[in-house]
Amino acid sequence: MVCRRCKVAVLSELDKLELKPLAVELGEVELSAPISEEEKQVLSKGLYALGFELIDDKKSKVIEKIKNLIIDIVHYKDNDLKTNLSHFLADNLGQEYSALSNLFSVVEGMTIEQYFISQKIEKVKELLMYNELSLSEIAYQLNYSSVSHLSRQFKKVTGLTPTFFRNLKDRKRKQIEDL
Repeated sequence: MVCRRCKVAVLSELDKLELKPLAVELGEVELSAPISEEEKQVLSKGLYALGFELIDDKKSKVIEKIKNLIIDIVHYKDNDLKTNLSHFLADNLGQEYSALSNLFSVVEGMTIEQYFISQKIEKVKELLMYNELSLSEIAYQLNYSSVSHLSRQFKKVTGLTPTFFRNLKDRKRKQIEDL
């Protein structure tokens, strides 16, 4: 789950099975009681129909937590990191960053930094589409050191300059879950 609407969809599936969640956060559900294997299968099918999947193994859970922390920072908290990304993730997940980084790279085929950059570029695309902020304001909001740094990174990832992208009529953005 990577957005607020996703949480509503998951809550609806849980409600259909009369499962009472204690908490539903991005990527996590805490239930008030254990569920049977049959309930788990029914829930899994219902979630799969909505484009979600149940994650039970520890490695997948850690990777999902990394992704959700990055998505939360970039898309919902205006990239407001008080420390660098490696410290932020290590502190929030209670693990050494090198272990998190190695796991993420092996499983996802990209580094945490590459994933972070892809999320930032998607946020830049979103802000460019709204056409309410200047490139300078977007660079500042997403903690880029300069407009030229943002522009270089944007062009490296998309093949387009931010200005050209803003002027496109057919703007194609990726869904968060497709990154």
